[in-house]
Amino acid sequence: MHLLLDTHILLWAAADSPRLPQQARDLLLDPDYQLAYSVASLWEITIKRGLDRSDFRVEPSVLRRELLEHGYEELAIRGAHALAVGSLPDLHKDPFDRMLIAQAGVEGYTLLTSDHQLAQYPGPIRTV
Repeated sequence: MHLLLDTHILLWAAADSPRLPQQARDLLLDPDYQLAYSVASLWEITIKRGLDRSDFRVEPSVLRRELLEHGYEELAIRGAHALAVGSLPDLHKDPFDRMLIAQAGVEGYTLLTSDHQLAQYPGPIRTV
């Protein structure tokens, strides 16, 4: 089973942040799950780091290297993902989150998030 981490869960996990919910920690350590991140998250981190956002201080290239070294799967953005965004209900305006939801749906992955607004979307979303 695949877990696609949303951007904040990804950042909190990489930094071993106390903000990472214990339920998420348990899932990330469960060997039954293959962990994945989206290049949309790297894109979001790169953009928001450039805007000097305090919650996006990590160097994206270092993060990517460490994720790959730890066995995370990198999920590229494909045409099918972009098209799936168009079929999502208009519940959330963040384009990065909408892409993650679309990718999870197309690929059959479970999106792991702490954003309760995302949980309103249909599909494989798990809120922690």
